[in-house]
Amino acid sequence: MDSSRAHSRISKTLAHFQPHKNNGHDAVSSTSNLCAAGKRLTKLSRSCAGMVAIVTGAASGMGKATAELFADEGIFVACVDLHTDQIQKVVDGINEVHPNRAIAFTLDVRDKDGLKKLVEDVVSAWHRLDIIINNAGVGIPGGAQSAEDKFLHSWNTTMDVNLNAHIFLIRAALPHLLKSPSARVVNIASTEAFVGTGNLAAYTASKHGVVGLTKSLAAELGSKGNITFNAICPGPIHTGLTQFLETDEKERYARRRVPIGRFGHPEEVAHATLSLCLPAASYINGTTLVVDGGMIIRHAFDRQDR
Repeated sequence: MDSSRAHSRISKTLAHFQPHKNNGHDAVSSTSNLCAAGKRLTKLSRSCAGMVAIVTGAASGMGKATAELFADEGIFVACVDLHTDQIQKVVDGINEVHPNRAIAFTLDVRDKDGLKKLVEDVVSAWHRLDIIINNAGVGIPGGAQSAEDKFLHSWNTTMDVNLNAHIFLIRAALPHLLKSPSARVVNIASTEAFVGTGNLAAYTASKHGVVGLTKSLAAELGSKGNITFNAICPGPIHTGLTQFLETDEKERYARRRVPIGRFGHPEEVAHATLSLCLPAASYINGTTLVVDGGMIIRHAFDRQDR
């Protein structure tokens, strides 16, 4: 995708958007210092109000739920997605409740130049950047025995969206994140990062890669003192990737495999994501938070599932 064309509508949006400096910066900074000093955490240290976040894949599912929750919590949200109409609808809904709290960005996250421009536009609008939520993802079937063209499409597209885009966005945002008093990066992986599923080679490998990338960045940049990197591994969630399953099929799957006995909701993943972004979560770095209703603690599936 041509990055200049992809951002033409963004520039128009920003031209009518009144940039302003929010007044939460000093408060967040002071409470971050309290955390570092080992003093009692204040109420504000459990608030992200006034921060600025980028959420990719925000037009539906977990990304949409995260963007809406963040806005409810006082975070300014750059909502990014490939689908123009859908992402604009999400942003319109947010701004109807919280005026000027969100901006829509139409972008294919495989566009490296587009990711750089995204960061520039977000900082231009809100003068800071504190949180990155790498949520955009795809799952395209393909395995070792697939036809060559099918496998290459699955592998290249999945890796570009699920893994490469994560690090390219982080690299573009890093200079600004390091200026934040309480920067947070949360990469959305999957319980597939712990196991393997046949005919999903690229998806499985990409999610293992997301967890590995998260740990590497946490080790590399943790000493900066103001930034953490963590991963969320959702299990079976009601999203676009599971909508092809019939309701009764989902129920059978959940009863057999998930101790809680149901599929999760996008909002439950959003709340887990928010918890890792709080200033009070300053000592959680390089971890993988599993949100799966207990699915991966099962030693083995029922015979009927094999």
